[in-house]
Amino acid sequence: MKKEKGFSLIELLISMTILAFGMLAVGGMQITSSKGGFSSNNVTTATILAQSKLEELKRLSYTDSSLASGKHNEELLPGSTLPGSDFSFSRICDIADISSTMKVITVTVRWDDAGEHSVKLTTVRAK
Repeated sequence: MKKEKGFSLIELLISMTILAFGMLAVGGMQITSSKGGFSSNNVTTATILAQSKLEELKRLSYTDSSLASGKHNEELLPGSTLPGSDFSFSRICDIADISSTMKVITVTVRWDDAGEHSVKLTTVRAK
């Protein structure tokens, strides 16, 4: 009897099972990668919003009313809602006098996407 070469049905089923597990692992990595990209986009947006507010406050006169001591809230920033999301960013500016010629300016940007997140930037402003 002539011996035929090829794969048996058992070998084929085992290789298909191994391939299926590999494809499931790759699919899970894709989902994690997508979530990570979305999260880093939010952090970048929040950092840009905080940095732009710091730059705006640093350009003002030292005695401007926007630099008065206390917390200044900006709820639901215009244009900060990302397409396809149901949240927006809020910004809080906390200004504290540390001497007659120096102020500490802290800008915090918050958002909520499956948990609360925030970015906080601080600078010192001299007279």
